[in-house]
Amino acid sequence: MSTAGWLGDVLLGAAGAVGADLVVDPHGHAVRAGAAAERLELPTVQRACVVVVDGLGLHNLTAVPEIAPTLNAAPRRPLQSAFPSTTATNMAALGTGLPGGRTGMLGYTVRNPDTGRLLNLISWKGGPEPESWQQQPTVFELMAEQDLLSVSVGPWAFATSPLTRATLRGAEYDAAESLPDRVTRTLDVLGEPDVKLSTMYWGDVDKTGHHRGCQSPQWREAVAHLDAELARLAASVPRGTLVLVTADHGMVDIPRGDSAEFGGAARIDVAVNPVLADGVTVVAGEPRICHVHAEPGAAAEVLEAWRNELGERADVRSRDEAISAGWFGPVEDRFRPVVGDVVAAMRGDIAVVDSRTQSAESLTLIGMHGSGTPAERTVPLIRLAG
Repeated sequence: MSTAGWLGDVLLGAAGAVGADLVVDPHGHAVRAGAAAERLELPTVQRACVVVVDGLGLHNLTAVPEIAPTLNAAPRRPLQSAFPSTTATNMAALGTGLPGGRTGMLGYTVRNPDTGRLLNLISWKGGPEPESWQQQPTVFELMAEQDLLSVSVGPWAFATSPLTRATLRGAEYDAAESLPDRVTRTLDVLGEPDVKLSTMYWGDVDKTGHHRGCQSPQWREAVAHLDAELARLAASVPRGTLVLVTADHGMVDIPRGDSAEFGGAARIDVAVNPVLADGVTVVAGEPRICHVHAEPGAAAEVLEAWRNELGERADVRSRDEAISAGWFGPVEDRFRPVVGDVVAAMRGDIAVVDSRTQSAESLTLIGMHGSGTPAERTVPLIRLAG
């Protein structure tokens, strides 16, 4: 398994592997579940389980073969995540098989065109109903239309969360907190004769990477714990079960001091940088990928200012340039204003923050993602069983 594919095929392909005849985007670039399964070289099976490990990029995983022997020894192939390389965008890609331009899940935060304010696509506080924002049907909803049972296993807090409603609605939800309990609950689910497709989500690798860095001893410990439990899962599933492991994005460490690659500040704060702040109403996205929204009539000046100030440290494009380049896939008309007037994708080990809108805690994070570098966008598809 060596040919690269894309993350949006994984859940859809798993559905195809269990025989579900689903069609995603029938009025656009229609994609059948069976075709997705063929692209990923998945066998025909009785049931399938997709384990989603938040933040476990392929580059991150292969850097630690000694602490993740099960995951590193299993057959795998690289996949390209959707852009931006962030959780909201890629959980939607997994759940619907579509890129962010079709789902509107275009960043950690986005500017809501109806209010002009930032909308956090994880917490969704003060935002519209998730189903009205992300209207594309999910693989789970398409399964349910055919009376095929799907189950998601994750923490209680996510059972009815806005992100679950936006990206994974249509499945039954089973909750378990610790990783061993979550694996055990997933095994119970897979033992139920009516379940055809399931997912299991684990977020601690991402959380540890954000706070400690993805090269830290704590991150390595988190991955080792995950590897051991997934080895138990693979060894215990019923015969005829396909177990796939993937991730929503990878991660890079951003120094808190100076940038080693470019020289100068690794973290640039828009709030104290008048060149970047002038003419800007709000900066959405996250530190590795900024959707910059300009004051009326100021977009061209803001584009020039950001390009001059960031130079080779970022790929800075206008909205039209980013959309034409296919950064977000086909973009629906209602989501064009969600894309920044200027979009800045960071290169190397720098980040652009905005202390006017970001929490104090978020300004100190070490591990980050969102941009288009291989470390952030390349994720694994690992076949543990089946």
